[in-house]
Parts: sequence; C-alpha cells; structure tokens
Amino acid sequence: MNNIQSYLCAATDAYRGVVDPQFISLAQHFSRMQQPRAAQGGAALVVYFQGQKVVDIYTGKKSAVEDWQPDTLSVCYSTGKGVLATLAHILVSSGRLDYDTPVAHYWPEFAQNGKQSITLRHILSHQSGLYDIRNLIDTAAEMADWSHMLDKIAQATPRFAVASDAAYQALTFGWLVGGVLEKATKQSLADLMQHYLVQPLQLDGAYFGIPSDQLERVARPFKVAQTAQKLAPAKKSKTHKLSIFDRVIQWSGQDPKDFQDAMIPKAMKDFSFFSDAGLSAIIPAANGVFTAQSLAKIYAMLANKGVWNDQELMNAQVFDELSRIQYTQRDRIMPLPMHWRLGYHRILSLGKRTHGFGHMGFNGSGAWCDPNRHLSFAYTHNFTSASITGDYRLWGLTQETLRCADQQLKGKKGWF
Repeated sequence: MNNIQSYLCAATDAYRGVVDPQFISLAQHFSRMQQPRAAQGGAALVVYFQGQKVVDIYTGKKSAVEDWQPDTLSVCYSTGKGVLATLAHILVSSGRLDYDTPVAHYWPEFAQNGKQSITLRHILSHQSGLYDIRNLIDTAAEMADWSHMLDKIAQATPRFAVASDAAYQALTFGWLVGGVLEKATKQSLADLMQHYLVQPLQLDGAYFGIPSDQLERVARPFKVAQTAQKLAPAKKSKTHKLSIFDRVIQWSGQDPKDFQDAMIPKAMKDFSFFSDAGLSAIIPAANGVFTAQSLAKIYAMLANKGVWNDQELMNAQVFDELSRIQYTQRDRIMPLPMHWRLGYHRILSLGKRTHGFGHMGFNGSGAWCDPNRHLSFAYTHNFTSASITGDYRLWGLTQETLRCADQQLKGKKGWF
C-alpha cells in the first residue's frame, strides 16, 4: 500500500533526458516509480521504436554525492546473459561455431564426466544439466578467476541427462557460453565483444570485466543515512516480509536445494560483485556492466532481426533460430515458465502480450526486444532491490512501453 501511495503522490517530471511526445506517459511512469527513492540511487531508461530512439532518460543518484549521468554504467546481473547470447548468435552467423555441434569439438576437455553430447543449443536453452555452482567451487571468490572457472566447468558433471530437463544456469551460464566462444574462435571474450558487438553498434559502455579506467563510471549501491526520527520508533520484526515475487517462488513448489545450488555459491558473503575486484572479474552471467543506451541498442538491432544501419550482424536463419522457443515448461529453478529461447526468455509485463524476448537481472534491471513492434527497451539502476523474477518497476515500465507503442501501431493503448 505504501508503494502505491508513494507512486500516486510522486512527481511526474523528475527525470532528465529526451522523450518523444508519443512516449511521454512512459517517462511520467518512470518518474513516479523512481522519485520516491531518488536519494537511495538512480536509474536510466532507453527505448527504441521503429529504428529511432524515442526515450533516453535518467534520474537519481549514482553515488551518495554524485548524480546519475547519461554515460553512467550499471551492474546488471543476469541481464548480461542476453548480451552474451547475442554475441554467440553473431558468431554462429559468421560461421565460427554451430548450435548443434558438440561443445567438446571446440573444447576437448569439456567432454569429461558425460558431457560429450552437450551442444551450444543445450547450454543456451538451459538444458545442459550444468547449473550447480554451489558444489562446483569451494568459495565464491574463485569466480573471479576466469581460467580457473573454465577448468572447473570442463570438469563438472551434469545433474541430469542432457535435454531431459531444464534448470536455469544462473551463474554457470557465463563460463559455459563464454568458454565455448573462446575455444571455438581462439580469441578472448573481451576481443570478441569489441569486434562483433561494441564496434559495429558503436556502444559506449558494455563490459564483462570492466577496465580499471572505467570503474569511476559505475553506479554502485550505497547506504543512505537514516534520520533519528526514522530510527526511534523502529522495531525489529521477527519475520521477513516477502515481496509478491518472492512468494511466487515459495508457492511454486520448486526444490529448495536446486535453487540454492544454482544461485548461491559457498562463502558468497565474502565476495562482492560491486567491489573493484568483482567488477574487474569476468563473470558474464552476473557482473555484466552496461549503460541503458548500450543495452537498448543491442536489442534494437535484434528488433530489426539482426540488422543495424545497413549492417547484417546475423542472418535471417540465425535470427529465426535464436527467437524460437526451446522449452515451455517451468524449469527446476525459476518459479514461472520462462519459455526459454536460445539465451533469452519471454517478456514479463502486467498484461500486454508479446512474442518478444530478452533477459532480466536479479536486481530488476532488464532489456528486451519485440520484433513485431520494432521495439526495444532497457532499464538499469543501482538500487538494492533483488528478486529472481524482477523488480515490479521493470514489469510496470515494460507494460507502459508496450502500451505506448500500441497507441502508435493500433490507435489505442489497451491493457492486454
């Protein structure tokens, strides 16, 4: 109830940047969602529609003493999985690797412990059985060592027979996909990103393992000093109040052990994705650092079926493959059926239907495209929210983005 009241009473113009008049209601929606917590952090929203950027706005604080800027970078957790998958599809389109060739063909060490038949398709659609991070390493700090983690992945044993089930590879996805790309091309992941994504799309801010000279651009979560008035009447609650999305997880009936094994490495409390060491490490499933502008442009290219500024980054056959649903049931980890594509999932909104796809992050960031509407979207922030099914702000902003596009395409917004 407090969230609803603060939303209704919030300012509708508490943002900077540019907005096409046809999307002004989205900007107002963004303002209302961010303004009540402006002192706690900042956020950015970028939307492309029919090849044109129609929303590029931001608000709030990058740090306790700095405002969010147009080039502010944000840690986006699993939102980076969609970027890594996009890089994989571009490499498939260029003939550097194939969806259905066993990974061991490119990476012989990977064949250990029954992984001979696992393919890139199985990995991208979360059907490899290689989702267990908790029993793969002894401490979360090991995740910062890229070569070590590739060796661990090569030695891993799947938890189920390939393609017999699905389980969201919450953390292992990055080393699985990134490892295949490096082994197949004999190039580093950083070089592949630069050559196949950053340069063709002229991105200013898209990293897996951020260079030291870019660290100052990163918006990190920060603590907000509480006033004595707030502290005085506070009473410790014996029970933690669950969000509606956390309750969905609880109600879903999933095996808590599967969830823990996929999501929580041992000694995670001793490792931070937001430390300099955490940001500089290559952990593509979790610590991708992006501007909203970079994410939205990547998905704008996908909304245009692999073409951008007359450059074909991926051919039509590859685009058809990547956007095809591979698995429709609920997997072992996620509480909702995600309709896994090759590295992406369905778009979650508050009612609007779409055949688009994208990826959200544990902190509620997200990016997606809807090729039928020629629409792309990216939302980044540095608030301390966390939920496996995304922050409610992401769902609400997605809904209003789709409604604004439908006003132009169909003459009415509608809710469904």
